[in-house]
Amino acid sequence: MSSIVAIVGRPNVGKSTFFNRLIQRREAIVDAVSGVTRDRHYGKSDWNGKEFSLIDTGGYVVGSDDIFEAEIDKQVELAIEEADAIIFMVDVESGVTGMDEDVADLLRKSKKPVFLTVNKVDNNKRAEDAVEFYSLGLGDYYTIASINGSGTGDLLDALVEALPDNEEEEVVDELPRFAVVGRPNAGKSSFINALIGEDRYIVTDIAGTTRDAIDTKYNRFGFEFNLVDTAGIRRKSKVKEDLEFYSVMRSVRAIEHSDVCLLVLDATRGFDGQVQNIFWLAERNRKGIVILVNKWDLVEKDTKTAKEFETYIRKQIAPFTDVPIVFISVLNKQRIFKAIETAVEVYNNRSKRIKTSVLNDVLLPIIENYPPPAYKGKFVKIKYIMQLPTPQPQFAFFCNLPQYVKEPYKRYLENKLREKFDFHGVPVSVYMRKK
Repeated sequence: MSSIVAIVGRPNVGKSTFFNRLIQRREAIVDAVSGVTRDRHYGKSDWNGKEFSLIDTGGYVVGSDDIFEAEIDKQVELAIEEADAIIFMVDVESGVTGMDEDVADLLRKSKKPVFLTVNKVDNNKRAEDAVEFYSLGLGDYYTIASINGSGTGDLLDALVEALPDNEEEEVVDELPRFAVVGRPNAGKSSFINALIGEDRYIVTDIAGTTRDAIDTKYNRFGFEFNLVDTAGIRRKSKVKEDLEFYSVMRSVRAIEHSDVCLLVLDATRGFDGQVQNIFWLAERNRKGIVILVNKWDLVEKDTKTAKEFETYIRKQIAPFTDVPIVFISVLNKQRIFKAIETAVEVYNNRSKRIKTSVLNDVLLPIIENYPPPAYKGKFVKIKYIMQLPTPQPQFAFFCNLPQYVKEPYKRYLENKLREKFDFHGVPVSVYMRKK
């Protein structure tokens, strides 16, 4: 499980540019699956072998200039509450502003590690100008230029050193962990209450009633697992907080703690951008996924409605379309146990181990009949396949020229793995290795 790092600061200081640079670094080095960088506001990154989730608060500031300050204060408060470390970004071109001082006031009161980062420092004159940011009272600062990456190495060295060593904190639990995630007011808590047969969580029509991630042990009908809901009681003082941002912070935590994510969406609102962001976060964390379309009883439908809705969702989540979609109504308790059965199946698929001999017997003849395309007159020969010893399905294909195997052929191999061994609902990683 990785830590959470939040990038905070007023608009237009370069937070998103810095964020995108780190995400691209991660995509280029670690992630072997293409076509997944759709989330704008959060993603995975690593530095010196230490992985962390990165949240760009800038994407959540909405409305006109006169409410920017209040929105930013709310986001900084949430970041302080949820993140393990905070990067506070300021702009050397405009110097210290009133909004910077307000954010600094909030950060000085927190006990979280804060990294004051002065952006747009791309020459010696600007490096001298950055001295004025000592006045914010946050100690030493780091000078960077998001646009070209200069200075980011020193910042990231210090950042990962300050992050907690999560591996030591994790407790080994034999039970599967199913996270119930989704937009506010989609019916997550009602779903869990219906499953366990009691009002374990407070449910209201007010979006964001649920606050803290709590585990519930489920042991019925031959199934036993932990349900992780982003649940709890919401304080009145927080009623006006930025719910979208808060739900993302909670979703990151819940997803990273889970084996399978039950993504609950409101059928009357559809598979919108926020739901898609949570889906891609789960996919990039290599978790099993089940999509639950709740409030299906409220939708006017005919014989084709469910099929059309499912087709629309699969189009939005391409190329990872091998995901179960269950239409439920928590209020009427329609298909909620079907949802759990499906989640257990996905968990079993994610935990599946395939013998090396079986892998090679099944896939090598298929590869022989349809080998990788030749590249610059050179032929790629795949000789051997094995499953890697990881919690999720990852496969190494050993060949003579791994650098010449392109993404379309890797996708073909992934599809064959799904077809022959059933990895329904689970992201599969394919790596090419030198034999």
